[in-house]
Amino acid sequence: MKKWLGSLLIALLVLAGCNEQEATPSEVTSPKIEQGTDSVFPLTVTDAVGNEVTIEEAPDAIVSMIPSNTEILFALGLDEEVVGVSDYDNYPEAAATKEKIGGFEFNVETITALQPDLILAHESAWSTAEAGLQPLKDAGVPIFVVGNAMSFDETYETIEAIGEVTGKAEEAETLIADMQTQVKEVEAKLAEVEDKKTVFIESSGDPEIYTAGQGTLMQEFLDRINAENAVADQEGWFMMNSEEIVSRNPDVIVLTYNYIENAVDAVKARPGFDQVTAVQQDAVVQVNEDIVTRPGPRLPLALEELAKAVYPDLMND
Repeated sequence: MKKWLGSLLIALLVLAGCNEQEATPSEVTSPKIEQGTDSVFPLTVTDAVGNEVTIEEAPDAIVSMIPSNTEILFALGLDEEVVGVSDYDNYPEAAATKEKIGGFEFNVETITALQPDLILAHESAWSTAEAGLQPLKDAGVPIFVVGNAMSFDETYETIEAIGEVTGKAEEAETLIADMQTQVKEVEAKLAEVEDKKTVFIESSGDPEIYTAGQGTLMQEFLDRINAENAVADQEGWFMMNSEEIVSRNPDVIVLTYNYIENAVDAVKARPGFDQVTAVQQDAVVQVNEDIVTRPGPRLPLALEELAKAVYPDLMND
């Protein structure tokens, strides 16, 4: 058993934004899978951390260790094959009926009892999860580490990789195409924006306010909806004090967390924030944390949520 250290909100966001991805992207090594066909088993793949994983046949008992993986599995039609999920899995509703394997601390005994023939781990938590999963790996259970998706393209690659290792390559291809169509529909509504809004993305509140700069999924969201990032001069995920936010004077403040009660009012009440345009224009907006922070099938919905938060008038036309 091994603990997942740190706050789920901050740890995953910071790891996703700051980790150096030295391992090569997940790729099929043998046998070769032609695009547009289902996977051929036995299948040998290299995962996000460079481990070679062999899967003898299409899995029918899958344990997912992170919510984004679970959402992808369900979107690929693998609801019956998923037998275990993390304590934080809450979408789709059917995920709530699956056996919980733990949260910060996952339970190896529970995972073992589920007799999985595939475990989907995640690169962002692999450094703390690896030792705990070693007994299952030694017992021959395939463990595939899914890459840290920090862009739309990497999210599509993640879906493709999960589709390949689960025998759902065609379904993955269809899902990606549908997502890309939905993304284009949102982008088209904002393609002619002339007066771009400056946006501050706040992923956690006082006293440790985290935000996202270049090289993050949040930056790409803003780029795609024709908005300016108030911290575009910075890289990755980092902490920023209230005084600096005031000095940057964003037009919109978007809160991507739900753990603070009356979070919007709390932001507006911060010292000096009455001088911020976002507060003066009543443009401090809270969005659904799960939707906008999980790189998976709901990516187009996340883009739409952020677009409505930043350009409500244009999106409601």
